[in-house]
Amino acid sequence: MNQYVKVEADDVSPARDGIIKLHGPEGFAGMKKAGQVSASILDALVPHVVPGVSTQELDDIVRKMAFDAGTVPATLGYRGFAHSCCTSINHVVCHGIPSEKTLKNGDIVNIDVTVIADGWHGDTSRMYLVGDVPLKARKLVDVTYECLMLGIEQAKPGNHLGDISHAIQSHAEAHRYSVVREFCGHGVGRLFHDAPDVVHVGRPGTGPELRPGMFFTIEPMINIGKATSKVLDDGWTAVTRDRSLSAQFEHSIGITETGCEIFTKSPKGFDNPPY
Repeated sequence: MNQYVKVEADDVSPARDGIIKLHGPEGFAGMKKAGQVSASILDALVPHVVPGVSTQELDDIVRKMAFDAGTVPATLGYRGFAHSCCTSINHVVCHGIPSEKTLKNGDIVNIDVTVIADGWHGDTSRMYLVGDVPLKARKLVDVTYECLMLGIEQAKPGNHLGDISHAIQSHAEAHRYSVVREFCGHGVGRLFHDAPDVVHVGRPGTGPELRPGMFFTIEPMINIGKATSKVLDDGWTAVTRDRSLSAQFEHSIGITETGCEIFTKSPKGFDNPPY
């Protein structure tokens, strides 16, 4: 049986204790502010994600924009991570490390940005198409975005996390894609990663009940090939074991009385490429 607790607006340092936190209006306002900064940064990256750019150059833009907005990149220094975003190219599932490696024509890349604004974490990621991308890769990106939005459609009071998971898994598998199991979405708010875990495969009606005030991410990782992944020796970069292409989109959302609010929607409408 899952436990829930209402969080007061001035509770600035809640612990990760496995209890699902329910937030009030101040939390929604804080998350929207943080989410919109992160989303605006992803918008601003669009003209820079081109063949020949290094992922370190993109990371530099993210870091500067985050600090210029009066926020802090949540990944900078997180468990020893030395960068302001994650850049995951082609068969990299998630947590790719920015470097001097340059993007090539035909690549697909996920850029994952989280800023901390007044203590709240705005966590979001998007796919970008680099130059002329093959149809097979573009289709994967489109279906992954559809998986995210179908999951979000199930995010409403009275439903369960399993309803979100099932919507994602069903759509991916209908296209003969697979869903990564080793990584999942998570509760978010004043903590970067909190309860509950939001897995992207499951059965309807299972898992924690969705209640107004819950904040969490939905971030399906969808592979063209098999679902299995592994983490490289750097301790961060997760790749598909069969080196097949992988795509991911992520939004941070809050459950409302009637549905959900997406905190990280693109201000410019750059939700799914091409932008």
